[in-house]
Amino acid sequence: MSENNVLKVENVTMQFGGVIAVDNMNIEVNKGEIVSLIGPNGAGKTTAFNVITGVYAPTNGAVYFQGEKIIENHPQGKMKKLYQGENNGKYTHSIVPTPDKITKLGIARTFQNIRLFKSQTVFENILIAKHLRRTSNLFTATFHLNGKEEAKMRKEAEELLRIVGLEDLRDEMATSLPYGKQRRLEIARALATEPKLLLLDEPAAGMNPQETDDLTAFIAKIRDEFGLTIFMIEHHMDLVMEISDRIYVLDFGKPIAEGVPEEIQNNQRVIDAYLGGAADE
Repeated sequence: MSENNVLKVENVTMQFGGVIAVDNMNIEVNKGEIVSLIGPNGAGKTTAFNVITGVYAPTNGAVYFQGEKIIENHPQGKMKKLYQGENNGKYTHSIVPTPDKITKLGIARTFQNIRLFKSQTVFENILIAKHLRRTSNLFTATFHLNGKEEAKMRKEAEELLRIVGLEDLRDEMATSLPYGKQRRLEIARALATEPKLLLLDEPAAGMNPQETDDLTAFIAKIRDEFGLTIFMIEHHMDLVMEISDRIYVLDFGKPIAEGVPEEIQNNQRVIDAYLGGAADE
């Protein structure tokens, strides 16, 4: 494993009953890269994200973050008989952290369908996320001994809003924002958890061309400004081809290609499975 490797997905299979949603997937994302995961609807892209972020325990395989194994599982119970994937018997331990523990390790994500705190303001959405890193406890909070930490978090939340261009909307209800700014707020909320790796699940979904152009520039900006590594699912091919350092392609849960944008655009298997169909729509 390379010293620059931030994320490694190793032989991951996710099987639901008799259906294999992700089939022996191997992916690597290196420090500072923007890597995209593309493929037809139902190809298993969001399932892969759910495995990486602890929403699902994989049926088989392992996930490494910054060189450390953070997830591992193998077929158990009824799945011992039902399992249809590869590498059965290779993995023998179960390491299945919950999503909050994954986030604390330094992996944050957004969702295909925006999931803001609807009854909270723009500022409060950011501040709530900042609390992931708080060191105070029930005792210090009860006796108001955490004032300095709370003030620090509020200051950092204000600065983050300035960086992402939402400071003038700090007191607006999150769901009152235009769609594109809601997307930006969701990304900003993920940034508030201080990630090293940011997973974006279809960030341009539902955006018009101008909003998509703005988002493309925004993703590049936060990668550089926050020193991030970004792993992204996206159907908007102009965005993917413009911003990605490398691209993986999934089809029926299985990676069928990996390469730089030009290689993917000219890969006949990818054209037949995905790009050709997308171009016809």
